[in-house]
Amino acid sequence: MAGLFPFLIFSAVIGAGINAGLFFIFSVCIMGALGRLPAEQGVAAMQSINVVILNPWFMLAFFGTTLLSLVLVAVAFFTGSPARLYVIAGSLLFLVGTIMVTMVFNVPMNNALEALQPQSEEAVRLWSSTYLIDWVRWNHVRTLSSIGTLGCFVMAFRVA
Repeated sequence: MAGLFPFLIFSAVIGAGINAGLFFIFSVCIMGALGRLPAEQGVAAMQSINVVILNPWFMLAFFGTTLLSLVLVAVAFFTGSPARLYVIAGSLLFLVGTIMVTMVFNVPMNNALEALQPQSEEAVRLWSSTYLIDWVRWNHVRTLSSIGTLGCFVMAFRVA
């Protein structure tokens, strides 16, 4: 178990870093660029992103880090390692601030956007009045929680 714990933590560092980078680039670049487009084009582009992102690499990074977080919490309770508190903190940050926020806020907004024709008045209204504000706000939460997760897992790896 002693050799496995640092390996799991290291793997979680990689996963958290990938997720933090993904959410960061949406917060600081992609959504701003889409917001500069005419609403119909922004909606269509986001609808396309929401389809393309559901690929095996994204799933591995997103759900793999979720699985690692769950495994690490369980293992942390059975180890006396000084890394356990960082592992628990990082795992909880990821599970609540990234996974839960995604499932409760961002995915339902994506689904609502997906159900609309990009050029419809309803899509334009949703995009301009709600989506660009609320989706981005919740993405900032995911970004910060993923960065916090990354920091916790790096510290855990350091002391493991």
